[in-house]
Amino acid sequence: MTSPLDRIRPDVRAMHAYVVQGAEGMLKLDAMENPFRLPPALQAALGQRLGSLALNRYPGTRNDDLRAALARHAGMPEGHALILGNGSDELITLVSLACALPPTADGQRPVVLAPVPGFVMYAMSAQLQGLDFVGVPLTPDFELDEAAMLAAIARHRPAITHIAYPNNPTATLWDAAVVQRIIDAAATVGGIVVMDEAYQPFASRTWLDRMRAEPQRNSHVLLMRTLSKFGLAGVRLGYLIGPAALVGEIDKVRPPYNVSVLNCEAALFALEHAEVFAEQATELRAQRGALIAALRAMPGIEKCWDSEANMVLVRVPDAARTFAAMRERKVLIKNVSTMHPLLVNCLRLTVGSHDDNAIMLQALQASL
Repeated sequence: MTSPLDRIRPDVRAMHAYVVQGAEGMLKLDAMENPFRLPPALQAALGQRLGSLALNRYPGTRNDDLRAALARHAGMPEGHALILGNGSDELITLVSLACALPPTADGQRPVVLAPVPGFVMYAMSAQLQGLDFVGVPLTPDFELDEAAMLAAIARHRPAITHIAYPNNPTATLWDAAVVQRIIDAAATVGGIVVMDEAYQPFASRTWLDRMRAEPQRNSHVLLMRTLSKFGLAGVRLGYLIGPAALVGEIDKVRPPYNVSVLNCEAALFALEHAEVFAEQATELRAQRGALIAALRAMPGIEKCWDSEANMVLVRVPDAARTFAAMRERKVLIKNVSTMHPLLVNCLRLTVGSHDDNAIMLQALQASL
């Protein structure tokens, strides 16, 4: 007899589900969340606004208002369009789905290419949508290996090339000239480039400036952002900007009503009070500098990399032991040491408030 499990794809059955670590009673510094909540007055105003929504109705034209507000907030270039997603994860899936052509007669499938180590959803989305994933290792200092990237593009002719700007988990904002040459190479094979700017509130530059300055050169570029790092991780709201014709094709595979009325209204409320979140980002950038300085002065930290995000990557003598010891001290960070060989003995630390960082540093020093 067969089992219903036999109906599940073998590759899916072989996968591990994405696991969110339990954080009850712990200082949670493992997921690059904004540590600051809304001020009480704004929290009350938002609650009243959400409570007045017609939850018996499907989302409607209010989503159009959100798209317009995000376009203004981001400074969307002329001739571009914007679609909404349930976080960046859904947008990554939609791009993969739209490019998932059937295999050719000789069994070749479209390729998704990205530097590694990088965001795990690039490879996972490719696999689930039936595309092949090619990861191109970064240099030991987590810079783009330009020659390897260009060679991989020429060889594999990827349908999609992901560039995280800054990268996760390395917090690297790569050299703009190198990135542009990779984008140019993708154009020669008719590929799409997805610039992932999830951590843009903490970065010193954005690729949107290049898209405005040279629209034709970047006419195959889609740019993703999320409000998760803006300060609304619980709202699950991402958006994608690109040339209108290209975005229009991606929009065809978007599920109807993929953004709820609650998420939409919460995002609109946040954009109306964008200055509050901008102040929080400014504070976190300042705390990031102080955290990096403290880490570089700490005995036992073998290396601490520069950061253009709200996370810091460090290398320690024994990542597993240090992670476990910090967990015993009720501080939760991310052990990324098994994600890729380049990340051996690396830990990823979320930048928190001044008090959060002080607690984390004390636990880290005691755990090394």
